[in-house]
Amino acid sequence: MSEANLVIEVALLVARAFEEMGLEYALGGSVAGGLFGEPRFTRDLDFAVRMEAAQVEEFAARLGADFSVDESGLREAIRLRSSENIFFLPQFFKIDLFLGGKEPFDDSEFRRRVRIAIDEGGELFVASAEDILLRKLAWFRLGGEVSDQQWRDVLGILRVSGPRLDRRYLDEWAERLGVADLLARAASQG
Repeated sequence: MSEANLVIEVALLVARAFEEMGLEYALGGSVAGGLFGEPRFTRDLDFAVRMEAAQVEEFAARLGADFSVDESGLREAIRLRSSENIFFLPQFFKIDLFLGGKEPFDDSEFRRRVRIAIDEGGELFVASAEDILLRKLAWFRLGGEVSDQQWRDVLGILRVSGPRLDRRYLDEWAERLGVADLLARAASQG
């Protein structure tokens, strides 16, 4: 199995578990960014998900023996509204679960997520191009504005999806998230 196929297959397995449980989720990060921008190789997945501590055991069971889930760590991440890693063991592939989901931007991101066909017969929810771009700008800022990869992802989304982006939404949330200057800089380069 190629690396690209592995990423898609694992994404669909995790999404299926979320959907079987009726959980709200959205694929984000570089994999989702590549769907709207310029694809790049990555060895991890990022999912925003709304999950309760009481759902952790069922989630782990639905994923099955091919996944490693630290159930107590996941419950703690839910309590702290932070993130936790799970792993696809056959390839030791990392999946980051972001469990916050209670801020106004999180609500907007979940409302705007889109369902896309990602493989033969496989579909999942993905954060919108605008929300991925905004998250990448925020991560770029939090990382001291030194990540060339985050910046290239931002520029790639602007180049590929630019004409289709909701500029009003981008401008509003960039201001609220404190990244309006970065958005302007990226737009001038993209």
